[in-house]
Amino acid sequence: MLRVISFLVFVFSIASQLPAQTQQTGPGSTPPTAKSPDENSQVSQILRLSQQGRYDEAIAQLQSLSAVTPKPAGLSHAFGVVYYQKGDYLKAADYFKQATTEDANDKEAVELLGLSFYRAGRPTEAIPYLEKVQAWYPKANVDASYVLGIAYIYIKDYPNARKSFAKMFDLPPDSAASYLLTARMLFRQEYTPVAIEYAQKAVSTDPHLPLAHQLLGEIHLFTSQIPEAIKDFEQELAINPANPAAYYKLADAYTRVQKYDDAERLLQRSIWLDSTSTGPFILLGKVLEKKGEPILALGYLQRAATMDPNNPMTHQILGQAYRDIGKQEEAARELKIAEQLRNKQSDFQ
Repeated sequence: MLRVISFLVFVFSIASQLPAQTQQTGPGSTPPTAKSPDENSQVSQILRLSQQGRYDEAIAQLQSLSAVTPKPAGLSHAFGVVYYQKGDYLKAADYFKQATTEDANDKEAVELLGLSFYRAGRPTEAIPYLEKVQAWYPKANVDASYVLGIAYIYIKDYPNARKSFAKMFDLPPDSAASYLLTARMLFRQEYTPVAIEYAQKAVSTDPHLPLAHQLLGEIHLFTSQIPEAIKDFEQELAINPANPAAYYKLADAYTRVQKYDDAERLLQRSIWLDSTSTGPFILLGKVLEKKGEPILALGYLQRAATMDPNNPMTHQILGQAYRDIGKQEEAARELKIAEQLRNKQSDFQ
């Protein structure tokens, strides 16, 4: 079966809300491949225009081909691909429906039809087609399982979402791990109450499941339930004392209740276990600055700035630390960089 090349381009950029109908993939994204046996055919040549972002030109040329007798094979499919790339997902769905009527074996059209409905914000209509895609594979099509699972979440069919994610990861659907993975997906989509329910189910099914208590802690931290979060992260560390992320997140919880000494101790452990993540360096710099130790804070913040020079928070705290030790010129420079980076990020949102 033909695979949809564009699938992964958008799957991992799915936002917490349903995608807008007018959202465009843009000329720089990897487009779906049109079904065509002849790469030199007129249809294939027109599709190359679409791949260059020349959507309207491609549509005009396809419309010209519609007047030809007999019509070229795969014309409806090609129309669907161009409209899909252009971001007009409902019109793409119309053409992909027609393509499946013209060729019952056009599995790529079925897959793109499901994706078109999904991206148009119509998960209920997308699900039957995405389910068909899953049925074609003896093992899970990971991409389709993910999108199908998210579509189920959008219509609040959480049990089927869990089954889809379980298939995606080759797990029994009623296992603790399946509940944990589904809880993570729910949390990413900001279905927080259900995420807590599923994370708690994972913990009750297997109290020693790695990362289950950590996810609960992240959710409790997100909802500002700090005592609960601290308990969760401590339970996670009891299961895996070599987990640097758990030390970092527990330290984050302690900073929110101003327990800076405890936070400092935990952040040092996190850094000893993993010195490649910038988060602990930034937070430790912030903690030391709060403790009135700006010179010590500078070392960690400068390290973080070297690792990731485009993080505005690092430069903001650096500016504060420089200001605390009387280096006004350096402070002004760092605060200016922080502002420029924040403005740049806003431009891309």
